[in-house]
Amino acid sequence: MIEIHIPGRGTFELEHVVFDVNGTLALDGILLEGVVERLTALQAHLTLHMLTADTHGRQEVIDTILGFQAQRIGTAAGKVRYVLDLGAEHVVAVGNGANDVGMLRAAALGIAVLGPEGAAADALQAADIVAPNIIVALELLLNPRRIVATLRR
Repeated sequence: MIEIHIPGRGTFELEHVVFDVNGTLALDGILLEGVVERLTALQAHLTLHMLTADTHGRQEVIDTILGFQAQRIGTAAGKVRYVLDLGAEHVVAVGNGANDVGMLRAAALGIAVLGPEGAAADALQAADIVAPNIIVALELLLNPRRIVATLRR
């Protein structure tokens, strides 16, 4: 668990992180450099979840590399339902696409990633934080005081 007290926003008790895969953790179905190491470190603090439509048909390879299986959910409604089922008040959602907007809004903390695939403008507006790439987003979660610095009011 990661507990974060953000002045003016309250205390977050985060237990889960839900990632969109393609465009967020991967480009063209291939994990981006540096992601595996940071996800491994993050597992000590949060339960990791991956949601994908498997657009590029390479999710089995990604699952093998990471040692856990993504859920095949590509719709916006399915992603929101997944976050709500986990208990949205304990979830960080990380994504970049139009189908990630609902989960970014539903989660206690939403992080939009502007990566090599770009990001939907709606996703940027729905997020609490916009990160320039997935490595920065993962580093925020590994160094929660950065989140406090960004979101304090």
